[in-house]
Amino acid sequence: MWVQSDGTLLLDARHPLCEEALNALRPIAELTKRPGHLHTYRMTPVSLWNAAANGENADSVVEKLRRVARFGIPVSVEREIRERMGSFGRFRLRSGPEGLYLTSDVPDRLRMAFEWPDAAECFDSSPENSEIRVAVKPDRRGALKSALAARGCPVVDEAGFRSGGSLAVGFKEINADGQSVSLRSYQREALDAFLGPDRNGGGSGVAVLPCGAGKTWVGMAALAALGCETLILTPNAMSVTQWIRELLRNTTLGEEEVGEYTGSSKQVRPVTVATYQVLTYRRSKTGGHPHWKLFEDRDWGLIIYDEVHLLPAPVFRMTADLQATRRLGLTATLVREDGRETDVFALIGPKRYELAWKRGEREGWIAEAACHEIRVPLPEPAARQYREAPPRSRHRIAGENPAKAEVVRGLLVRHAGMPTIVIGQYLNQLRRLAAELGLPLVTGSMPQEERKKLFDRFNRGEIGTLLVSKVANFAVDLPDAAVAIQVSGSYGSRQEEAQRLGRVLRPKKSGSAASFYTLVSEETDEVEFSRNRGRFLVEQGYAYSVDVWEAAGVSGAEGAAT
Repeated sequence: MWVQSDGTLLLDARHPLCEEALNALRPIAELTKRPGHLHTYRMTPVSLWNAAANGENADSVVEKLRRVARFGIPVSVEREIRERMGSFGRFRLRSGPEGLYLTSDVPDRLRMAFEWPDAAECFDSSPENSEIRVAVKPDRRGALKSALAARGCPVVDEAGFRSGGSLAVGFKEINADGQSVSLRSYQREALDAFLGPDRNGGGSGVAVLPCGAGKTWVGMAALAALGCETLILTPNAMSVTQWIRELLRNTTLGEEEVGEYTGSSKQVRPVTVATYQVLTYRRSKTGGHPHWKLFEDRDWGLIIYDEVHLLPAPVFRMTADLQATRRLGLTATLVREDGRETDVFALIGPKRYELAWKRGEREGWIAEAACHEIRVPLPEPAARQYREAPPRSRHRIAGENPAKAEVVRGLLVRHAGMPTIVIGQYLNQLRRLAAELGLPLVTGSMPQEERKKLFDRFNRGEIGTLLVSKVANFAVDLPDAAVAIQVSGSYGSRQEEAQRLGRVLRPKKSGSAASFYTLVSEETDEVEFSRNRGRFLVEQGYAYSVDVWEAAGVSGAEGAAT
């Protein structure tokens, strides 16, 4: 590995020590590009803080990098590692009989924090010259953590959490389907990491597990371990339905103890499952959020954020007021294209656990998958429209490339007999494909009951191929889906790439591998966006081939990444 003075890390994937280098890099850096055998990583403040929060220290990180660095580590890079990791723990939030306070072993640091307006407004008093602690307004606990993290000074929160309303809950020995109920090894690892070594000192953090690896089980296990009233927040109504179904199927909770809080139902019960959308709803841009009272209606002891990487800004602001409540974030990837990873770290908590996708594959918990990008030429009329269109309109023209229909037809023939989903961003494109190929289409506007019927028919094998809009990005239970064809997507979203690959990662009864295709219009901005999306796949260790489609099918490979 070459460690460059600007902090860029270049890994030679051909080297016999590549795996050791990857083990050194994964906790502290993220992949930025991977052309051929030379892979580029970069360290970020959040990645170094996460490493520090999980017990790494600067000395051990520097030593690991030295072992695999071809020409040593520049002084500036070592200084950056020590400064970033050393900043974790300089400030600590604690509580005592006198209330909440921020502490530091150096008085100058408290005075420095008091000079920052967004932090100063959170204090109850100003620090004296010799003081190493200063009182904090209890309702500003989250705002202070967010403000200091934004300044590069993450806070270690040791102020503790309220217990919440007591709730008798555990796992059934045999669930409603007659199956034995038990946690997988990595789900126990994730639970233990969240709860902390004494199973009582934890209380905030994120568990990162691949799609299809059972993140819901980690949430249910935390609920059962803490035995407290719990609020579960999810991306959509379908997720709400699935959470409620899993809770009733696998835990001792009764229907009278589990509530649904969505646009169509407002049940607040000891365990309540709600959508982000209903919480952020307001009648006008200047109006209030009428459903935020949900947070005040009960004495919640735990809040679970499903797909935490999707948290909308209003929920971030709301979460800043909930720092005395334990918080568990669940996601397949912490990547946020808006750069708000710092807010996730400060307000939800550090990454406590991550299961590598390839480990899940090796142990048989998720299916093997082959990932392919297919470049599709843009027909001349569409190409002319693309060239003449304003930049903001070009992505949609490329995404709706009419030639993609031929590719979909060819891939369906190639994988005849394999349960297949075709996923797209644009409804007009999906409707045209439905008409041309005679396939059923599921969209977000379709009534939930009708959606469920189509999904059930697909799962029973009565439908071999299903067209789905971006509603299928989350909480779609299609365990037998073996092939996914992505015809259009949301720009360069790595989150979306992870979720869509996840639709086909449930282990197959036959033991066969899954196939994931992305169709990209050649010589358009889709190519660059696809590079960004594909970064997530190769970072997880998936082979990713790039081929060109011609009328007779796929021609010679243009390139491949492994």
